[in-house]
Amino acid sequence: MGTERTNETQPQTQITGRRALLGAAVLGAGGAVLGLSGTARATEAVAAGKAAARGLKGLPVPAVIGHRGASGYRPEHTFGSYELALDLGADIVEAGDLCPTKDGHLVCRHEPEIGGTTDVADHPEFAGRRTTKVLDGVPTTGWFTEDFTLAELKTLRAIERIPANRPHNTLYNGRWEIPTFEEVLKWQDEQTRKRGRQVWIYPETKHPTYFRKLGLALEERVAKLLRRHGKDTRNSPVILQSFEPSSIQKLNQLVDNPLVVLLSAADSRPWDFVEAGDPRTVRDLITPKGLREIAGYAQGIGPTLDLVIPRKADGSLGEPSTLVSDAHRVGLILHPYTMRNENPFLPAEFRKGTAADGYGDPFGAFQAYFATGIDGVFTDNADTGVLARADYLS
Repeated sequence: MGTERTNETQPQTQITGRRALLGAAVLGAGGAVLGLSGTARATEAVAAGKAAARGLKGLPVPAVIGHRGASGYRPEHTFGSYELALDLGADIVEAGDLCPTKDGHLVCRHEPEIGGTTDVADHPEFAGRRTTKVLDGVPTTGWFTEDFTLAELKTLRAIERIPANRPHNTLYNGRWEIPTFEEVLKWQDEQTRKRGRQVWIYPETKHPTYFRKLGLALEERVAKLLRRHGKDTRNSPVILQSFEPSSIQKLNQLVDNPLVVLLSAADSRPWDFVEAGDPRTVRDLITPKGLREIAGYAQGIGPTLDLVIPRKADGSLGEPSTLVSDAHRVGLILHPYTMRNENPFLPAEFRKGTAADGYGDPFGAFQAYFATGIDGVFTDNADTGVLARADYLS
C-alpha cells in the first residue's frame, strides 16, 4: 500500500489497551485460534471450500484485510506479521508489496528503499550502496532493493518502520528476513492446508513505471510466478493491486486474477499518468466516467478512506461521498485503506489523548466506514477489524 503520513511524534506507551484488544480478538477470531471440535472444523472447511470456488464473490463482506500482515503488532511484510494476521482472523493478507532485486527476484517490501524497514544501515559491507535516487519524482536517499542481489538481501533482517507509533513492535526487530513473492505463494499453500480454509493474498506492484525503465518490469515476473503455481485464474485466491492503472491493464492481459486499482488523494496523479503526459487526477478517475473505464479492466478499487468519507478541516469525518454507490453501480468492489488503532491515524473525533502510540476509538471509526457499504477494508489491526465487523453485522 502506498506511503501515508505517519505523524511520528514522541511515543507514550499504553500497554493495557493494546493487550486487551489483542486478547479479545484471539478469543473471537474463530476456530483456528480457539480449537473447534472435529465436526465444527469439518463444517467450516466445507464452507470455506465452497467460498473459495466462488472466487472474489466468496469473500466475507465487509472483508478484513491484513495490511502488510498484522503490522500493528509486528514489523511489516514478514512471515511473523502475515501469520499473525491470519491468527487474528484476517480474511485476506496483503502479502506483499512487490519490489525487484538486482537479479530479478521479487521481494516483499513497503518501498524499494529499505533503510527504514531493514537493518541494512548496520551492515558496513553495504555502506557504499547508500545513494539518492528520484522515485516517482521525489528525491529519496537510502538503500534500494534493485541494487542488491537476493542473496545479499537475505542477510538483512526486518525492523519496525514507525517505532514512534509502535515502540512495542521493536521487540521483534531482527527476527525475520525479507520474504520473496515465490516464498509467499508457497506459504499461502502451506497455511491453507494447515488452517483448513483457503488463505487469500493481496500483492501490489510497487512503482511499476520506475522499475520498467530500469529493465526490471514487474508485471511479467508476477504473471510468470502465478502461472508456475497455478494461481492465475479468475477464481485464484490472489488479488493484484497497483496505484498505476497501466500496471493493472498490463496484468489484465497476462493473467485472469481479480484486479484492483489503488487510488490516492483526489488531487494526486498516478505516476504512470505523469510519465505519459495524461493530465487526469484521481478526482477524474472517481467520476462515473472514470469508474466505468476502470471497470473495463479491473474488478475493484482501493481508495484512501478519505475518498469514502472526506475529513473536515479539523480532521473529523464529514459527509460520505457517493464513491461507494458510484463504484457499485458499475460493478466494482471497494477495499479502502488504511484503518489503524493509533491516535494520529484516526479521524479527530475518535482520538483519545495525544500520545502517538496511544489507541483511540477505532471501533467507532470502523462503524462509520462500514456503514457506507464498503466491501472490505485494509487494517494494520486485523483483530480490531474482526470485532468491529461482528459489532456492525449484529
